[in-house]
Amino acid sequence: MVGNTSHKTSRKTLRKTLRALRNGLSDSQHQRASLTVRDNLLSLPDIMSASSIACYLPNDGEVDLRPFMHACWALNNASALHTSLPVLHPVCKGHLLFLRYSEKTAMRVNKYNIEEPILACHDVIPTFQHQVILMPLVGFDANGNRLGMGGGYYDRTLASIQTQTLRPKLIGIAHDCQQVDELPVQPWDIPVNAIVTPTQQLSFNRI
Repeated sequence: MVGNTSHKTSRKTLRKTLRALRNGLSDSQHQRASLTVRDNLLSLPDIMSASSIACYLPNDGEVDLRPFMHACWALNNASALHTSLPVLHPVCKGHLLFLRYSEKTAMRVNKYNIEEPILACHDVIPTFQHQVILMPLVGFDANGNRLGMGGGYYDRTLASIQTQTLRPKLIGIAHDCQQVDELPVQPWDIPVNAIVTPTQQLSFNRI
């Protein structure tokens, strides 16, 4: 955990510090984190009851969700569980679409050098039809506030569903070293319902 943070600590400074911490983890630490986060996620009732779960592919030291997705595909033999990945929206700039993803999905590399499914309308799963959205983050605090990479893609994409009665559970995924005492929060920041790390499963009551 990074201590002694305050509202005077700039978000840019925090991003630099926390990205360096997660990128400084060894290969074995990354592998262990990926497997323990997989197991922690599979213990959550919201995960086990979901039919559509949005995931992501790792970038810049993020926790790797591929072992979790493989577990979901194995479960899919007995249930209708589908995984999706975010795709940069081709029309609404700064927004995301979520496309169905499996081992057979055709992929491309986007402008951030991150793999994403090739856009196909029949593979789009509307955001509100997910029961769970797993979100990468740069930093988090014990109040459920999250700090992203700074592009605002998730905040913009999720803003339109915040007033809906039925909406996805938002679960932030992180390494333990990405926790801070207190994050500087902006009005447009969308908090998460839970945060899962290799050693923690934090849950927050959201209206």
